[in-house]
Amino acid sequence: MTNSPAAASPVPLQTGQEPAPGASSTRRKRSLLKRLRRSPMLYLMLLPGVVYFAVFKYAPMYGITIAFQDYLPFLGMQGSPWVGLDHFERLFSGPDFGRLLSNTLILAFLNVVIAFPAPIIVALMLNELRKQMLKKFIQTAIYIPHFLSWAIVSGLTYLLFALDIGPITVLFNELFGGRVNFLADPDWFRPLIMAQTLWKGTGWGTIIYLAALAGVDKQLYEAAMIDGAGRFQQLRHVTIPAIIPTVIIMLILNIGNFLDTGFEQIYMLTNSLNRDVADVFDTYVYFMGITNGAYSYSTAIGLFKSIVGLILILGANWLAKKFTESSLF
Repeated sequence: MTNSPAAASPVPLQTGQEPAPGASSTRRKRSLLKRLRRSPMLYLMLLPGVVYFAVFKYAPMYGITIAFQDYLPFLGMQGSPWVGLDHFERLFSGPDFGRLLSNTLILAFLNVVIAFPAPIIVALMLNELRKQMLKKFIQTAIYIPHFLSWAIVSGLTYLLFALDIGPITVLFNELFGGRVNFLADPDWFRPLIMAQTLWKGTGWGTIIYLAALAGVDKQLYEAAMIDGAGRFQQLRHVTIPAIIPTVIIMLILNIGNFLDTGFEQIYMLTNSLNRDVADVFDTYVYFMGITNGAYSYSTAIGLFKSIVGLILILGANWLAKKFTESSLF
């Protein structure tokens, strides 16, 4: 008795047939191992960054569970009773929420409108300088404030704007009359904050945009000059369009930190006379969590900020992807 051809030969795999379960994951594992063997030093260099984020960013996320508890230190996270969304209801219905939100949004808006474009403008101006010695001197001079701590910057602010003895205060009062107290007047709190931000951060922020400007093809400028374009027209039609993708990515990252107005800077300029305009979410978390011991309530505020930041960065990235060719992811 002879066997039929169908019984003797294996059945061929039909076109479009799905692979066996686990085959794709096996291939991915083999591909990852192959890349590890091919470039072990590159992945070894990546290891410190991965460990840093795992230890200091992801591991502490377990602590957000106390936002849903009435956390008591002597009971611990396992023994503290659950209260659900009570702390969030307390935050949204409390008398301080409107003031905190408005103060935070105003400072965040000023950062986006004033502090964000400043490094771009300075980088464009530096890029137009032809004398390299002057350009390097200005770059060095505006980079230095970045390396000063906010404690030093606040100390300098107090020395310059102190009542009756600060040189800027004395000069201002002599020119315009009166007796202005910059450090205690609520109307001057936000201008001082923005002045500090611009002085400390503008120079350092130009590094990214100067790097983007260095990558602009020189042939584009030569072609523009052949077409008769002047310096301003080259700036408008060549330089600015070339750095737009970098600007969009930096703007998305900036919007993601929209509610992060900076704790140290604001805390060191806050006093009892300007607290109504100085209190933001960052300082309020400190006062409620550290000073008053309301750990769960302050954690709920921090979680609210994080969720808003995540929504903003996803929304900004979606809009950038929809209306432009650049996006963060």
